[in-house]
Amino acid sequence: MKARTSRIPPPGDLPKSLADLAPALAAARTARARAYAPYSHYRVGAALVTAKGTVFAGCNVENASFGATLCAERSAVAAMIAAGEREPVSCVVVTGGPRPAFPCGICRQVFAEFSRDIRLLLVAEDKAGRIVGRASARLSALLPHSFRLKAADRA
Repeated sequence: MKARTSRIPPPGDLPKSLADLAPALAAARTARARAYAPYSHYRVGAALVTAKGTVFAGCNVENASFGATLCAERSAVAAMIAAGEREPVSCVVVTGGPRPAFPCGICRQVFAEFSRDIRLLLVAEDKAGRIVGRASARLSALLPHSFRLKAADRA
């Protein structure tokens, strides 16, 4: 799922309102509705916005072998990479209420591979789709010491 938008706040700013990331919020909601969560029943949708203004959505895909489960955030990153882009600037994550959920440690590290300081908008919705909670953060605050592998380290 991919859409274009030009209403993206400057990279240095956190979104001041949900309207700032409306296309990404809509994409994350749609992805959440398509999530495959037969075990936890906890559906998550995520939408990355890139520096070009493209929106890439992903959803969680559970697996009976729980370690093979794919988080919505990593699913959105995979869609971005498959489309040939590499510069996410924002990510909207939509979950069920009552509180928004922050990305897991693995997702934080995957974000850090492509952006040291991606902006995150986290939204919780009730069963009727009404927003009941939200939070925003920067990756640098959630993962201040991310692992970085330099070319010299690979030798």
